[in-house]
Amino acid sequence: MEVIGEKINGTRKEVMDAIVNRDAIFIRSLARRQVGAGATWLDVNAGTGASEADDLAWLVETIQSVVDVPLCLDSPNPGALQAAIPLCQRMPMINSISGESHRLDNVLPVVAEEGCPVVALAADDAGISQELEIRLAVVRRVIDATRDAGISDHQVYVDPLVLPVATSDQNGAVSLRAMTEVKKEFPEAKLCVGLSNLSYGLPARSLINRVFVVLAIQAGLDAALVNPEDTDLMQEMLAARVVLGLDENCRGYTVSYREAKFGFPGMVKAGSSLGAS
Repeated sequence: MEVIGEKINGTRKEVMDAIVNRDAIFIRSLARRQVGAGATWLDVNAGTGASEADDLAWLVETIQSVVDVPLCLDSPNPGALQAAIPLCQRMPMINSISGESHRLDNVLPVVAEEGCPVVALAADDAGISQELEIRLAVVRRVIDATRDAGISDHQVYVDPLVLPVATSDQNGAVSLRAMTEVKKEFPEAKLCVGLSNLSYGLPARSLINRVFVVLAIQAGLDAALVNPEDTDLMQEMLAARVVLGLDENCRGYTVSYREAKFGFPGMVKAGSSLGAS
């Protein structure tokens, strides 16, 4: 399971303030904390202002000065991507393309030229449909485009788009059905979601997210944009993979427990029995 840390996002006021003020200490702390909590990728979003290319480049260099996980460059701006990609020490993921014409025309060529994995959103110029079949039709068009550009299906992370259940009680169910259908039709493609969108506007958001992620893993989820410091969520993702037979010999779960990762008891790290409660 690939965990994409979501916190370095310029739409968050404190992050944008840090970008504007070039507060490297704040950004480095966010990077370290997320990787320490279990993130295997870090999403990097510099906002969409006129200085996005410079800001994204600064973020990449600042983050890489303290952690070595690959980055997920979160921008629809081809100029910003072209400025940041050469600075990446490891192959980045691009977040994202979609069925929107400007993204297919401008971002997809950058992805194809660099050979990066890419997030593909189930949205087009008409927006995000509430209808399952329309979302699937968008995914088909996008994958046709990625194939035509020479991008293998296994490099494409399809995001069926999770919308808040507070605005429609069917939003979660539609996303889960879309995930199941995408996996059937494109078995080599990966599935990725921005998990926190689902619970927006509801109390006890982590509870909603935790339940959904277990169902999403059952539907074939490969990666999620999450808050890795939510230790309950991280534990439940591990446990779900065990129960669904996706964690060979339960190794991911038991190693994480022994090493006191993801909020498991620290006493285990000092040599306590694995069976300790």
